[in-house]
Amino acid sequence: MAEQVEEVPAGLIQTRVYELHPNKTMRRVLDEACDYRRYCWNQGLALWNEMYKARQALKSSLASDSKKLTEEQKVLLKEKPSPSERRVRNMLVADKKDWQYTQSARILQLAISDLGKAWNNFFDKDQPGWGKPKFRSKREARQGFKSDRSKIKDGIFYLERARESSVPKDQWRGFKLSEKPLSDEFGVVSYFKEKGHYYVAIPYKIKAEDVKLPDKTGKATAVDVNVGHFDYTGGRVNVLPKKLDRIYKKIKNYQRQLAKKRVRNGEAACESKNYLKTKAKLQACYRKASNIQNDLMHKFTTELVNDYDKIVIENLSVKGMLMSYIASKGVHRSMFGKFKQILTYKCDWYGKDLILANKLYPSTQRCAACG
Repeated sequence: MAEQVEEVPAGLIQTRVYELHPNKTMRRVLDEACDYRRYCWNQGLALWNEMYKARQALKSSLASDSKKLTEEQKVLLKEKPSPSERRVRNMLVADKKDWQYTQSARILQLAISDLGKAWNNFFDKDQPGWGKPKFRSKREARQGFKSDRSKIKDGIFYLERARESSVPKDQWRGFKLSEKPLSDEFGVVSYFKEKGHYYVAIPYKIKAEDVKLPDKTGKATAVDVNVGHFDYTGGRVNVLPKKLDRIYKKIKNYQRQLAKKRVRNGEAACESKNYLKTKAKLQACYRKASNIQNDLMHKFTTELVNDYDKIVIENLSVKGMLMSYIASKGVHRSMFGKFKQILTYKCDWYGKDLILANKLYPSTQRCAACG
């Protein structure tokens, strides 16, 4: 009998998120990098739109019955080319101001690269739900930037420093990671700031020989997702425990307080100390609820992947379910979409089969014995 050889993927990318604890100087560095990333994105998007409108206006003015263009018309079209990632990037680099040299050049490069990918996804017919790129606001809850020149040395994570940075070399500090890095090789790193805390997402490149696959069990299970709980062969998992109910009651209370302050005082309320204190409490509650649910979801998906070789879930239209004003809040808090996302990549990592059942299949209307 021939031995069965388990198929090991050629390589994996596992992303780990760490919380950073920067000092006052490095906090200012991270804030300026986030602002510079947003500035590059907005400048690139404005230039992209301007080039596209100029190109379309020239095409409409040159439209004629003749199929062939004259030499003069061809020259005019060359002077106003269609926008692309390379053209927009080169124009922004050529028009850089003096203060921009105090920031890493890779922030601009990666921002325009992401802008080009966003436009490609917008025009991709296979992704109909992808929206048009929008301008970034400094009031968004999450701000961040990317870097491909960061490095890890002796468990300390270092951000790339620009040559003309206003921060001296002796004051440039690294960030201590909370655990040992998975690998020395990693891709583009994402730094982001959310609710007053700083984080870094490091995508490690794991080699095939370092991938530890769980043992084959020969078991199969099906997961029935419901608002508040998930049912499967091993029992039931409550995704909205009682401690979350208490947190959501606090969130509701803080939201009402903020709304009353805005109604009474208008825009001036957002600048008061009491308003900012209440807002900080609201953000802390949201962060606590998110951490509880993420921990619960990761533990449940890891248990499924370790105990079963085949997992069946229903291919639900989460976007359509969120349109219902009755069940939208429960669906959102039960994390239907995130459960599918986490389970998908964990099955890919560990070589388990994930089967998506058709949402129109009448499984509850068929007899379990005769079908």
